[in-house]
Amino acid sequence: MKLDGAPRQRSRGVRSTDIRTLGIDIGGTGIKAAVLDGAGRMLTDRVRVATAHPCSPDELLKQVAELVAPLPPFQRISIGFPGVIRAGRVLTAPNLGTPSWRGFPLEARISRLFGRPVRLMNDAEVQGLGIIRGRGFEVVLTLGTGIGSAIFDNGRPAPHLELAHHPLHNGKTYDEYLGNEARLAHGRKKWNRRVRKAIGIVATLLNYDVLYLGGGNAKHIDFDLPKGVRIAPNDTGITGGIHLWDDEIWQEISRALPRQARSRRH
Repeated sequence: MKLDGAPRQRSRGVRSTDIRTLGIDIGGTGIKAAVLDGAGRMLTDRVRVATAHPCSPDELLKQVAELVAPLPPFQRISIGFPGVIRAGRVLTAPNLGTPSWRGFPLEARISRLFGRPVRLMNDAEVQGLGIIRGRGFEVVLTLGTGIGSAIFDNGRPAPHLELAHHPLHNGKTYDEYLGNEARLAHGRKKWNRRVRKAIGIVATLLNYDVLYLGGGNAKHIDFDLPKGVRIAPNDTGITGGIHLWDDEIWQEISRALPRQARSRRH
């Protein structure tokens, strides 16, 4: 099992400045946060709280406020969220256990809560921004409560593909086949066989140059990875948020949105 080292910081648009960014990584199991410097390095230890379940929007806002309270001042916020995000709104949040997320303006509500500008993106895509090298066709799978996915072409994020809900084996989706419930139910050995099988399917489906495996359950992988597959540090779910403030990347994200969503954002 190979743990990929700290990602090389890309110079474009992200410079070491005095601007501090609050990075928040929202997951189905835990919510994590830290304050970052202008280069995306953590200035504080990561803080974490278990995600409430079910977790309504109001409950999440309460948890985030309490989690962030002891952290030092910051000027802007980056958030990774476990679901489909469009123009700052949540379309799906399957691992938070409530339908009340549909259409929720999380970006605006977090901005109102802290009085700071916010940029919001799917959590696997945020982690990917902290991992990728920006060369070739790179894919990220996050293994956690559910399965997250992100695709990058020469550093540019592709329109979001919600691979988690696609059938993978005998009618089971990626979430059902590889998620944390499956790992606990079937044990480490069988779960690892499933991960190996999924890697082969994703390789056939996407023909990636590099596949990064992130998320909290990546640490349970205990087989030799195929060529071009790497384990990514889990803290990149926080530190990758610095790249949401790279205007070139943010413009690419906005261009990938449907026209109607772009007009709402701008």
